[in-house]
Amino acid sequence: MTLADRERCDVLVVGTGVAGLAAALSAARAGADVLLLCRATDPAATNTWRAQGGIVFRGEDDSPELLAKDILSAGAEYGLTEAARFLASEGPRCVQQWLLERLAVPFDRRPNGQLDLALEAAHSVPRILHAADRTGAAIEQALLTEARRTPGIRIVEGAQAVDLLTTHHQSRRAEDRYALDNCCVGAYVLEVDSSRVCTVLASATVLATGGAGALFIHTSNHPGSIGSGLAMASRAGARLLNLEFIQFHPTCLYVPGAPRFLITEALRGAGAQLVNQKGERFMQNHHALGELAPRDVVARGIVDEMHRTDTECVFLDLGDRGEALAKRFPNVTESCLEHGIDIRRERIPVVPAAHYTCGGVVSDLAGRTTIPGLYVAGEVACTGVHGANRLASTSLLEGLTFGLAAGEHAASRGQRMPLAESLASVIPDWEPVPGPSNEDPALIAQDWSALRHTMWNYVGIVRTPERLARAVSDLRHQRGRLTEFYRSTPISAALVDLVQGCTAAGLIAAAAQRNPTSVGCHYVIGVPVRTASEA
Repeated sequence: MTLADRERCDVLVVGTGVAGLAAALSAARAGADVLLLCRATDPAATNTWRAQGGIVFRGEDDSPELLAKDILSAGAEYGLTEAARFLASEGPRCVQQWLLERLAVPFDRRPNGQLDLALEAAHSVPRILHAADRTGAAIEQALLTEARRTPGIRIVEGAQAVDLLTTHHQSRRAEDRYALDNCCVGAYVLEVDSSRVCTVLASATVLATGGAGALFIHTSNHPGSIGSGLAMASRAGARLLNLEFIQFHPTCLYVPGAPRFLITEALRGAGAQLVNQKGERFMQNHHALGELAPRDVVARGIVDEMHRTDTECVFLDLGDRGEALAKRFPNVTESCLEHGIDIRRERIPVVPAAHYTCGGVVSDLAGRTTIPGLYVAGEVACTGVHGANRLASTSLLEGLTFGLAAGEHAASRGQRMPLAESLASVIPDWEPVPGPSNEDPALIAQDWSALRHTMWNYVGIVRTPERLARAVSDLRHQRGRLTEFYRSTPISAALVDLVQGCTAAGLIAAAAQRNPTSVGCHYVIGVPVRTASEA
């Protein structure tokens, strides 16, 4: 399906991961006409599809209060209690109604037919559902199939949001950008293949663009996770919060020259141990929970051990459970075998990698941002749930729960406040830059390399005030140069990605520099450490 030069819809949803699909389905069920944009030609090319780990449900002797407590504790008591309680109570209900009953996602079950609930790091009880080690793919496939057969949802592939349309576009005064009557009325959308920019007008717009892990050298994320939603929302004047909290997954497969592949945390929950090159365990020296400590603690413990032993990686040792765990985690087994590693009898080389953006665009429990008409859901959002670090297996739960809430509220806005013809008529179309492209792929590749090295070396797992200052300065210079270039060459998907990524990287680095304490996954040497008692 292609876009017209000017499109109209009730609800525009940007992104086809769990949050975007949930929002589209929820909005369509509420009667809205939904346009769902996918940046790639395959709607399943998302972080959701890559998610090996599980989704939080509810275990024996479990309760919303206990889950909320675990969420807040993993977040270093930096999170919003109201949001954690909402996710803890509404999340399992959404899993039950949508994933188990309506979509029948094939989660693992015991021989007696009961759901097989797993224990993961920082959880008080076993409460995690898995579909082998392809949980995200199973959920994505079920939601995508449902979206494709749902009346009222149009899916457009190869369509990239460039910028949000807001009413301040009609004002010549910069201060009006933050006026109370500023609202979002859609987006400029680039057709990737043709480089044609379309004007999509919508009563409500839902950003479900994911996080920003691909701004770092080592990442478990899909290459498209470059913080594009953060960049667009920031330019529109939306409030952003907690961007400094980038969670690094402790264990990604380390094979020199090969892309990083996430080694699910569930392996450690099932008994795999972290060891150094000599086969010595080390995590018990960093936390009482050892391998099952919060992710930021485990990631720093690994980095510390790599520095102490002057090695490029550590190892996951499955011990005498290799055969059983290889059957339980077939995706990990196959991926390791592709690189010559047989996990049934060999240790898995691992390093930490950028995994999850805990902060984002500020939103309430219905996904509403500080700009009327603009909603966010999933990793691009900051509801306050995660605080300074994310509890394992809450990402899919967050995307599903808040995606459903955002879609429902966005649909109600479209019904209550349809886009006025008078406003639609004055929204300008995109003004293309005339002339041939002077874009150089080699320069773009070099810009990405410089950006990712800056983020990894200066805004990575261990930070210092001096590193953050260097990052802010370097990224500000790079963004200024790119902005000038952007204004003088015809638009392309590669150029849009680079500008979005550089903008998001600068926002993250600046947020990290502004935070004067070390807390959660914002770990800064030489600044005060914020304790739970200060929460």
